[in-house]
Amino acid sequence: MSNASDTYLTGSNIDFLEAQYARYLENPSSVDGTWQELFRTFGGKGRPIVTEGLTLPKRNGNGNGNGYATGPLAAAGVLAEGLALQGKVDQTIFSFRLRGHLISQLDPLGEPRPPLDHVADIGLVSRAHFSEGELAAPVETQSAFDETRVPLKRLLERMRRTYCEHIGVEYIHLYDSERRRWLMRRMEQTENRTEFTVDEQKRIFLALAKAEAFEQTIHTKFQGQKRFSIEGGKSLLPMVEELLETGGALGVREVVIGMPHRGRLAMLANICGKPAEEIFSEISGPTDPKQYLNRGDVKYHMGYSSDWTTRAGQKVHLSMAFNPSHLGVVHPVVEGRARAKQDRVGPEGRHAILPLAIHGDAAFAGQGLVAETLNLSALKGYDTGGTVHIVVNNQIGYTTEADQGRSSLYCTGIAQMLDIPVFHVNGDDPEACVHVMRVAAEYRQRFHTDVVIDLVCFRRYGHNEGDVPEFTQPKMYEIIKAKKSVRITYGDDLAKKGRVSAEESTALFEGVQKGFIEAFNRSKATPTVKDPSHLLGVWAKYKGGADTETPQVETGVPRARLDPLLEKLSTVPDGFTLHKNVAAAVIDRRRDALAGKAALDWGTGEMLAYATLVTEGYRVRVTGQDTERGTFAHRHAVLHDMATGKTAFPLGTLHPGQAIAEVINSPLSEMACMGFEFGYSLDYPDALVAWEAQFGDFANNGQVMIDQFIAAAEDKWKRLSGLTLLLPHGYEGAGPEHSSARLERFLELAAEDNMQVCYPTSSAQVFHLLRRQAVRLIRKPLVVMTPKSLLRAPEAASKWEAFTSGTYRRVIAEAPSNKVTRLLLCSGKVFYDLEKARKTDNVAIARLEQLYPLPLPELTETLKAYPKLDEVYWVQEEPKNSGAWRYLLEHLMTLIAQHAPKAKLSYVGRPESASPATGFLKTHQLEQATLVEEALGKGN
Repeated sequence: MSNASDTYLTGSNIDFLEAQYARYLENPSSVDGTWQELFRTFGGKGRPIVTEGLTLPKRNGNGNGNGYATGPLAAAGVLAEGLALQGKVDQTIFSFRLRGHLISQLDPLGEPRPPLDHVADIGLVSRAHFSEGELAAPVETQSAFDETRVPLKRLLERMRRTYCEHIGVEYIHLYDSERRRWLMRRMEQTENRTEFTVDEQKRIFLALAKAEAFEQTIHTKFQGQKRFSIEGGKSLLPMVEELLETGGALGVREVVIGMPHRGRLAMLANICGKPAEEIFSEISGPTDPKQYLNRGDVKYHMGYSSDWTTRAGQKVHLSMAFNPSHLGVVHPVVEGRARAKQDRVGPEGRHAILPLAIHGDAAFAGQGLVAETLNLSALKGYDTGGTVHIVVNNQIGYTTEADQGRSSLYCTGIAQMLDIPVFHVNGDDPEACVHVMRVAAEYRQRFHTDVVIDLVCFRRYGHNEGDVPEFTQPKMYEIIKAKKSVRITYGDDLAKKGRVSAEESTALFEGVQKGFIEAFNRSKATPTVKDPSHLLGVWAKYKGGADTETPQVETGVPRARLDPLLEKLSTVPDGFTLHKNVAAAVIDRRRDALAGKAALDWGTGEMLAYATLVTEGYRVRVTGQDTERGTFAHRHAVLHDMATGKTAFPLGTLHPGQAIAEVINSPLSEMACMGFEFGYSLDYPDALVAWEAQFGDFANNGQVMIDQFIAAAEDKWKRLSGLTLLLPHGYEGAGPEHSSARLERFLELAAEDNMQVCYPTSSAQVFHLLRRQAVRLIRKPLVVMTPKSLLRAPEAASKWEAFTSGTYRRVIAEAPSNKVTRLLLCSGKVFYDLEKARKTDNVAIARLEQLYPLPLPELTETLKAYPKLDEVYWVQEEPKNSGAWRYLLEHLMTLIAQHAPKAKLSYVGRPESASPATGFLKTHQLEQATLVEEALGKGN
């Protein structure tokens, strides 16, 4: 904003202004509309110009005997000076709104803010720049007051109290003026504070008391035990209570919580209602250690579900998500869980389910997953109606200080990528913290976007309670050691203000302290280490455990059902102009299959699987990179009109009353999107939920999600998931980064029937596999090595009879024969290369279509089918140190020793390699021809 003294509204233009104003007084419509508006602001026809606090300009001649101008000239002078002051005031108001957070008092440790003299307009906020006369003058308030004009001094006091005390707010950058104006009025009209009742203050104090008493009980009774306490950030608990209370009053009925380990135990005990004796028993450990061999997790990773009843009697269900230590990784999982719950209740109940993501400051600034997940917030396929984020800002990450851990001024800097407000609040002012949460909850329920709260606090102990923080932060911990707890300082403040006496505060604290001591005694008398509750509610009919305990199911579908579905999938809306290649390669092929002129290709088989499932009541959600079309243009689930740009989605309009089908293009993100779908699968077991990578090796960027959630959730937390990963894999000369989905990594993680790893080679196989994943009652993650060239290969297309009966074939072997002396076991596309090159009848080829759990009965039957076997080869395209060879070696040796003892087991494939594949097509072709020739042997 330019200074008014540099504009036309100055004394240098007084003659012009006087003439304009005179014309306005004579006839308002005779001047331009902008002048009319200005003159109306400072006076008008039949109303005197306000001159309070202003000095009239002196003019020679045209005086009234006292040296001051009169008449239109004087009015114009007053107008110019009034506009100059108002311009200065307006600029100051704007500066408070924009920059006030930079001088707010946020740090409980009292460290000074960094120098900010280089920041534009900061001087308007931090220093006085008005005269005494100006401070007394009435000025426009820019909606900061209900009154149109108030004395400037009063206005500035309100600005400082609103923006520069224990709350700082970044919001003026919002593009959405409605949200910006709402926040402005909500904060300024109350001076960014709530006048709490005595009962409310007692509840705030009680929440602090519970947090402190709980932490002290562990600290004294389990000395040296890691617990990652919330000491130094205890205001988190009354904040979360306020979210539940205000949210409950505004329609929130469920909160899905994700948080790191710091403060988790206090949250579980005091918010989620997990009995303290159970937590204390977990700290002590089970009475029989053998009970938890190779399973379970540490106490500060555990989740919990319960109901919170608000003071008004409204129940709010709480779901604390289980999570590993990897920082921030639970965030997209919580978002996916919340979206699944919202989709289950439907659009009318979407905003009743709220995700609460609690972060650490170092992780929020340092982990790229935060940005990936924030980016999902406003996307149609991922929107959860607004997440409330609390960053527990310890002002340190383990031993790394802020100036080493981030480039941004605030740890929440990354949140500026979204059009959302960011609140900063001093954690030693519990009432400010609770007020901010009240505003945040109201904002979320009104506008349905994310909101971020930076809870500036500290960490009373080291990264864990056995650490010595003075090694690296001696001065910081000198200050921390001298600080009283916020429970004490708040209690003292309440007593000083005559709100709650010191005696009553002490009694409240001692009461909760006694309760935790009694819980500790119960934990010693009767240890209660319990498995997490599971298989309740929507999960009641599903199961985990051993794969063999859940029978295989029929997944074939009668032709009478398939035909009308394929007819719908082959129908283009009237007047719709398809790209000619899509029409020929997709729609015409489907019609040819329907007419019996061609086999069903991969894309048709896959789409039929989805179509049959949604018409049987199973929701289908397939997301990923370029998934609507498919990386290799095989799927075209969404059709595009070349003339209008409109789209059609045949899967969504198959039959009245069908389940919802979604095929969604995701952002170019792996870990956040994979984590979101994993979370979705946790709360929608009766859906087929799939995530697809553009190329299989893109899943590398989601490896933490695979390792810590997908592979281990059942073992650690008894949490089941039916998530399907579709990973394009196959050696076709595309180079090191587009050949391998790293099959070996999944097989290394495979244990205790924790997942399924499959490598289908025909359209019928993928049809049965996807249907099996939904229809079979066991819920395990499914990892599918999907093809590239086979998507259109005629040999991979299947005839109708392969779809109408049967189930997924875990091993596909050839007929028994006494002539076979050499058996080639393989998976994937290499089967077709071997089959094409085979010339003799002494070689049999068997496809292992499910690598895990290993189908031992079918493999045994295959070996027995060839009684004259001399040689068994495992053939793979991948290098020897990759693929399935090392996983299979021990299993195959055992099977062959039992069922084909005369046969020798050997390997055929690429030699060990640090890189997955060559970068040259001709070299690839040579390698492929060599391994095929070696596998088939001389005479072929």
